[in-house]
Amino acid sequence: MALRPEISGPAAVRREAEEIAASFPPLLIEAERIAHTVAAGLHGRRRAGPGESFWQHRAYAFGDPVSAIDWRQSARVADRLYIRQNEWDAAAAVWIWRDPSRSLDYSSSRALPTKRRRADVIATALASLLADGGERIGVASAERRIFHGRNAAARFLEALGVDGFDDRASAPVYAPIGAHARIVMISDFFADPEKISHVAAQYASQGVKGVMVQIVDPAEETFPYNGRTEFSDLESRDKLVFGDAQSLGSVYRREFAAHRQSLIDLANRFQWSFIAHRTDAPATAAALALFMALADQRGRR
Repeated sequence: MALRPEISGPAAVRREAEEIAASFPPLLIEAERIAHTVAAGLHGRRRAGPGESFWQHRAYAFGDPVSAIDWRQSARVADRLYIRQNEWDAAAAVWIWRDPSRSLDYSSSRALPTKRRRADVIATALASLLADGGERIGVASAERRIFHGRNAAARFLEALGVDGFDDRASAPVYAPIGAHARIVMISDFFADPEKISHVAAQYASQGVKGVMVQIVDPAEETFPYNGRTEFSDLESRDKLVFGDAQSLGSVYRREFAAHRQSLIDLANRFQWSFIAHRTDAPATAAALALFMALADQRGRR
């Protein structure tokens, strides 16, 4: 398996993500937003009950409504404005976790994007679509940052850290995001199924609905290798050499299918959605499936 070098960065990812988001029929996006807003109420806004409870302050960012500024808190700190966020603001957000490990930094062909590039594009395209629909978008990390408004996608992409890697975090992590939120996990999920299940169970116990998006390179699914082949672990840099890789094909494909089925079963157990995406397929298809899965979950709430 050869690692494909790729020139990329936040600007390139954002441009491709915006192209994908722009290709969606605007009428469809608007119709989904209106239909589900009517069905579920004013989603992501203040409402009676626990939604009036204070959650946190965060720094004001360009695009935030002036009405959300907490002038009393802002007066305590020179040269800075703060936004007051209530508990419902956090609970109503769509939180996105994208695998930060180097496992995604792989492509079997120069004609294909790396899994990491595709994951970043899909995540940012989703953020753009959700922001256009008035949703809040959170980065599922220790910082629990939330973005909304016309510049939400750009701020989300900046927080995503497309140039950084963390090989200690190849499995999803749990971040307190509030009850009844929605979580999107984007990864190849080549990690311990028990760790993935444990984190998903923590979210589900709060009433959080989720979507798991597995992104793989076509070679990882079909295993087209034959003859003497060297395989490298992108995270540990360990290497294995097989004299006849073709002889492993049937066993590998069977294990791959079993692992994917375990992910599907996990999603079904918690009434989550599972989306499988290969990097040789259009990114638009995955973004649309993901957007519609989230819309369906909101409609069933």
